[in-house]
This record gives sequence, C-alpha cells and structure tokens, in this order.
Amino acid sequence: MARLHLFDLDGTLLHGTTAPVEISRQLGWEAETVALDRAISAGRIGPPEYAARVYELWGDLTDAHVDAAFRAAPWLTRIREVWAEIRNAGEYCAVVSLSPSFFVERLLDWGAHAAHGSRFPAVPFTEPVDPAGVLSAAAKVTVADRLCAEFGLARTDCVAYGDSSSDRDLFAAVPVSVAVNADACLAGLATHRYTGRDLWDAYELVAAAR
Repeated sequence: MARLHLFDLDGTLLHGTTAPVEISRQLGWEAETVALDRAISAGRIGPPEYAARVYELWGDLTDAHVDAAFRAAPWLTRIREVWAEIRNAGEYCAVVSLSPSFFVERLLDWGAHAAHGSRFPAVPFTEPVDPAGVLSAAAKVTVADRLCAEFGLARTDCVAYGDSSSDRDLFAAVPVSVAVNADACLAGLATHRYTGRDLWDAYELVAAAR
C-alpha cells in the first residue's frame, strides 16, 4: 500500500525559522515577525490574527521579495531527493503549512504532489486577507483527509513530519510521525525523532521502519 508523507514547512523543512520571517527579512520587518511567531507559539494570538498582522507588515511586498526569500531561506538539504525517492516508490508527498500559500506552493516545483498553505491574496496585495482561508492545526488534519481521498488512501497510510504545536493534531491523527528538530512537547508524541539539517536522514527513519 502506498503512503502519503505530510511535511510541515516552518521549523521542519525550514531550519530554525518560518516563511513569514524569511519574507519579512526582505522588507526589514524580521524582528516584528519573530515577535509574532513567539506570540502564536505561546498561544497569545491565533492564526487569523497572526495572518492579519503579517499582512499589515507586507504592504510593499512583491513577487521579487518572495522569490528572494525562498532562495535565501535555510532549507534542510536533500528535500528534492527525498521527494523524488517517494515518487519513485509510488508514494505521495505533500506540504501542509499555516504559512502563506504564495510561498508554500513554490515547493510544487521541487516535487511535492500538493502544497497547501493559508490563503493570502496574490502579491502585490490589492485585497485583504480572508480569515476563513487561514489554516490552523486542526485544519491540517482536514487537508490531510482531503489529500487521502484524492490519492485513494486513508489516515492509516500517512506519515507526518513536524516540529511544533501546530503539528500536534496531525501527529495524533496518523499512525507514524517524525519530529524534526522539534520542541520537547511534540517530540514526546512522535514515533521517530530527528535532529539535524538533512531531510534524507529523517526520511530514512521511516523508510527503514517500514
């Protein structure tokens, strides 16, 4: 039976940072966005408020800024090689993230079968962000269920990779999980734990255990 590998983005595929921080760095708003990351991690704000706040910071954002942020971001190594291996095995890989869809969807070019993020308007912004399109931890499970239906799979066929509280619901919903550079709370819930900067090594924990 094929499997669906579900990858978080912030802190997982991106080492020690988030897509919004990398985007904001291009505009000089890095410190403000790091503060927002701390606030949402501590539960002081929720995903809709977070999205509204970064949207306010990004009034001058262009596609060139997003491209530069994507290129300069500290990605784990061998992401494309892992996804190619998953495809060659007849399995599926997807990215599910609370970060903006206009950043997350760039990973389709790296070999992901699907990439889902919070829905933001097209860059440069000419309309507000819709809170209804902002993903949450629970919404990651909903997206996973939708992908399972699309690929003819079930939750029992899924493997989740994540690093923080936004991945707790997904880790609880699937049978196999990999905590990647994760906080202690999530690491305690995971089937496997990985610390490092090479996605291949994290993937091998799952491949070897199959």
